[in-house]
Amino acid sequence: MIRRHLAPLKALLILSDGITAFVLFMLVVSLRFDVLDPTATWDLGVLEPAELALAYALLWVGSLYLLDQYRLRTRWTIRAEVADVIRATALLVAVSLGILYVLKLTDVSRVFLAILWTAQPIVTVASRLVLWRLMHWLRARGRLSRQMLIIGAGPEAEDFANEVERHGELGLVVIGHLRGPSDVEPAVSRPILGNLDDIGEVLHANVIDEVGMSLARPDWPLMEPATRICEEEGKIVRVSVAPLGGMLAGGHYEELGRLPIVTFLYGPDRAIGMALKRAFDIVASALLLVLLSPLMLLIALYIRLLDGPPVLFRQVRVGLHGRPFTCLKFRTMVPDAEARMPELAHLNEVAGPAFKIASDPRVTRTGRGLRRSSLDELPQLINVLRGEMSIVGPRPATPAEVAQYDVWHRRRLSMRPGLTGLWQVQARNDVTFDQRARLDLQYIDRWTIWLDVKILLRTIPAMVIQQGS
Repeated sequence: MIRRHLAPLKALLILSDGITAFVLFMLVVSLRFDVLDPTATWDLGVLEPAELALAYALLWVGSLYLLDQYRLRTRWTIRAEVADVIRATALLVAVSLGILYVLKLTDVSRVFLAILWTAQPIVTVASRLVLWRLMHWLRARGRLSRQMLIIGAGPEAEDFANEVERHGELGLVVIGHLRGPSDVEPAVSRPILGNLDDIGEVLHANVIDEVGMSLARPDWPLMEPATRICEEEGKIVRVSVAPLGGMLAGGHYEELGRLPIVTFLYGPDRAIGMALKRAFDIVASALLLVLLSPLMLLIALYIRLLDGPPVLFRQVRVGLHGRPFTCLKFRTMVPDAEARMPELAHLNEVAGPAFKIASDPRVTRTGRGLRRSSLDELPQLINVLRGEMSIVGPRPATPAEVAQYDVWHRRRLSMRPGLTGLWQVQARNDVTFDQRARLDLQYIDRWTIWLDVKILLRTIPAMVIQQGS
């Protein structure tokens, strides 16, 4: 299976099972000793219930793991889930009884164990059902889905597209096909977005996270140049090797159901790490929004009283793989700043698509202080919480800037944009857009959780230096 998409889902299942097992253990302890028999005492002496609950949760997750219960099926059914969870419960009971016997803990409440082992499979199946329903609900609204373009429009390409969407747990949606030179009579049921020669325009005009490739045999020599174009765009390429007879090297071999594929990675693919990055973004942005809400309220009132409405500046920016979103900032310019941009274009001090004027006449007196301290960007924590941005990443560009990108610039879009990034702490005052872009690509290629931590630790000193300059 495709590990990039399955790893975060498996991690989520493991986390969910561990938490529910821990909570259930503590609830059963309370039920047994506080409700059913308040006169009873805890049987295990120096071992506290929370300590045993943690050990029990690990044992439960281990039982599920040993029986391969974290595999993700093509089609999830309650019947299959119940059967698997009952098997894991039987293993849990056997191992637990063995441990109790070896440790000579024969006085453990039988009522407690009976309630715990009866409730565990019920709670696990129920929690997984809720999790699957939630994921289905989010994907139906486009929240967790990723879009795939398939190069090829023959029978093999149709089989590839069908297999991709048959595995709903991957969250991949095929938006259409590009026709190869040999696809005179297309055999696909999804839209044909153009010919292979149109690949650049199609990648730029659509939100595309991944590219699948299943060309007819006469068109195989075109795979390498098409893959190189995708590489420059930072796309992940999945090549169906079934029609190739397995003659393909240089990628990562995987299986998509009955189809063997080779994956070529041109962006960050540390699946678990990226899931942790998103979890950090959610926790950090939520916490900072709560802690900084008094300051944000004061800033909003200050802008409202001195500069008038509106308090917030909303602008469409380009996010992950070209997804447009509304970026939020405290307003630091006059209300008609956007309309006045053309008359100031000749003052632009940045070489390249970006736009910046050191002494921009559109900036208000209030706005200058907010910009020096970067406090104007605090509302973007809402964008981070909504999943449109990250705490650390390339800065989001406007659609007009992206339209001027060279091909190699577009790989900046292969990672979610951030509040701060590598170029902000290494070359904050650098006016060359290409140098900024190279630092962003260096960040994408070298990304680790530790790199994010180092950038965050260097961001505040960089802001202080900027404020004092």
